[in-house]
Amino acid sequence: MNPVLSAQNLRKCYGDQVVVDGVSISLNKGECFGLLGPNGAGKTTTLRLMLGLIEPDAGELRLLDHEVPRHAREARLRVGVVPQVDNLDPDFTVAENLLVYGRYFGMSDAAIEARMPELLEFANLTHKRDVKVPTLSGGMKRRLTLARALVNDPEVIFLDEPTTGLDPQARHLIWQRLRELTARGKTLLLTTHFMDEAERLCHRLAVMDNGRIISTGSPRELIAQNIEPQVVEVFGEQAVAWAQGHAARHAQRFEMSGESVFCYVADAQPLLQELQQHPELRYVHRPANLEDVFLKLTGREMRE
Repeated sequence: MNPVLSAQNLRKCYGDQVVVDGVSISLNKGECFGLLGPNGAGKTTTLRLMLGLIEPDAGELRLLDHEVPRHAREARLRVGVVPQVDNLDPDFTVAENLLVYGRYFGMSDAAIEARMPELLEFANLTHKRDVKVPTLSGGMKRRLTLARALVNDPEVIFLDEPTTGLDPQARHLIWQRLRELTARGKTLLLTTHFMDEAERLCHRLAVMDNGRIISTGSPRELIAQNIEPQVVEVFGEQAVAWAQGHAARHAQRFEMSGESVFCYVADAQPLLQELQQHPELRYVHRPANLEDVFLKLTGREMRE
């Protein structure tokens, strides 16, 4: 089976700055593929290249058997996009936003109206059909943006940080809807800063930094390949002083960040026994997760 999307050695520069540097990605039908990376890693530019919105300086790209960007318009007729920032029309109602957007794909009003009940139910917005956009909550606007991306019944959906700024209830509802889409055979390409979101939704992931893919695999594969299986987080004013004298003896690796010490171990028992001798310290023992992998690969320093 041919991949739904295939990108080989994509490169994009702006002046002397290399934004995308040799990125290769392949998506299979019915999977959710996550693209992770800190701010400025090149994720959004990579999505724009894949959609044919900008032209690469080098590399090859095919989307739904169309060469991109040469035949990007034909490919985009079968694609849905959820942008990072909602760009709904505030002068229109919920239904009017769907109607106008469907016309961009050459759909008749009758065809859009026929899809409207399903889209509104999917977004849990049936009761808001005739409400103007400014009266909607942030979660409702995000769900409407997702429904709008589905108006043409796309085969591939690009989602750029789809749950940023949402409360937990809204995030969980959107996660449920995205899982329903992959269950129906839709292919998703997702960028996110939420590691729990990536672990819950993505079949495969690529970690991107400085314009390059630095690691790929399923969430479990990335954790197993890049990080020790257990983590003990030690907190408190004395944590750094304790780590300087004791952490290296009980952890395969440790990192200090502010007043916290992250100890990575295969067997946590010796370390936990050591910490019991220091009641002034607080600690949490947990399995390693995707956030640990992300921070190891891209660093803990802030990106502006």
